[in-house]
Parts: sequence; structure tokens; C-alpha cells
Amino acid sequence: MRVSRNLEVLKMGTIGYLEALKLQEKLVADRKSHKIPDTLVSLQHLPTYTLGKRRTDHNLLIPETELKRIGAELHYTQRGGDITFHGPHQAILYPIIALRDMGLGACKYMEKLESTMIDLVSLYGVKACPGNKCEIGVWVGERKIGAIGVRISYGVTSLGLAFNIDPDLSYFKHVVPCGIANKDVTSLRRETGLALPSEEVVQDQLISCFARQFGYSDLVWKDAASVSSNNGETE
Repeated sequence: MRVSRNLEVLKMGTIGYLEALKLQEKLVADRKSHKIPDTLVSLQHLPTYTLGKRRTDHNLLIPETELKRIGAELHYTQRGGDITFHGPHQAILYPIIALRDMGLGACKYMEKLESTMIDLVSLYGVKACPGNKCEIGVWVGERKIGAIGVRISYGVTSLGLAFNIDPDLSYFKHVVPCGIANKDVTSLRRETGLALPSEEVVQDQLISCFARQFGYSDLVWKDAASVSSNNGETE
């Protein structure tokens, strides 16, 4: 008999990167202490470049003083991976899940995140695949459509994946995306050449693909207002 597994989905809209980090820190602590079930944070970010814990600053191709001019921020994180960009029209999923409860290791977890994005693009008739060795993420030919950067602490995940629906791809020209030179970045809009449904629809489709990949049968949806209310009660 298959065991029913629940996933709580927090739809946060567009928020700043530091606000999202603070939210994740609280959720990770709550998940470790079993105060909350597995949780998926769905959002978009304001224009932001992030560096992983390897601190590969050389892959930022413009001076930090220029970032304000192009309307972007730079933040350092504890995730794996290299520099990447987050911004409007890009779907972000931050899973806060206990890997040990489902018997998953780090490699299998990453594979399922890649498969989540591959499943999504297949809905639009686009064929994607995981990258070659040292090219973590999801690719359409030689063009990257989805990035992955995760953190795992005592078996509980944070950070996650970024899928390009229709972001301003010019932001990627100011970095060596994920440390991989001479390869292009693409988007679902560019690869289909079609008018897409609303971004909320696409992001919800991504959530559904995630739930299928990880075997969640029941999803409980919450929005930013309910999260703010809960924080007000506990702090």
C-alpha cells in the first residue's frame, strides 16, 4: 500500500533574496525540529547575482560598483555551485525537505530536481536533458534553461532550482553562468517561440512536476499573507 505524503507549498510572489534566505533559515529550523512538514517555497526574485560557497568572484564580469546601475544586487550564499542570476520571470523553487525520511542521498536529490525541470519543458514540446559532467542543471542542446544550487544540513535541504520562463537574458552576459564559459543561456519563451500561459500557471506546473518526481500525493497551498501571519504569532 502506497503511503500518502504531504507537501506544504508556500507561494511568496516576488521577494528580495535576503528575505527569502531568512524565511528558509526559519523553515529549516522548524523542519529539523519536526514543527512543519516538508515544505516547498515558490517565488521569483528581484534582479540578483548569487555566489556559492566557493566564492568564484572572478566569474562576475563587471565591477561590483556597476551592479547598482543595472539594477542588480550581489549576495554570497552557502550553496554549492558557481555564480548565477535570479530575477523576474524566472521560477524559483526552494524545497525544505527531509531527505532521510524518503531515503534519498544528495546525488539522487539533484537528479530529481533536474528531472522536475525536464518534465516541465516536455509539456511544451521541448526536449531537455541534464548537463555533462561538471555541468549541473538542465540544458536544451548547448543552452542552459535551468540552474541548481542546493544546501543540505543534517539531511534537510534549502535553496534549490531556478527555471527560466522568460527573464531578461542580458543579465547573464555580466557573468560566466554557473562557471561554464562559452555556452548560452535560454528560456522557455525563447525555445518555444510561442505565447506562454501566465507565469503563475507555468510556476504551478513546475510545482506539480516537483511533486510527481518526489512522490507527494497531497499538496497544501499557502500564500505570503498566511506566512506573515504565522511569523507574527511565533516571533
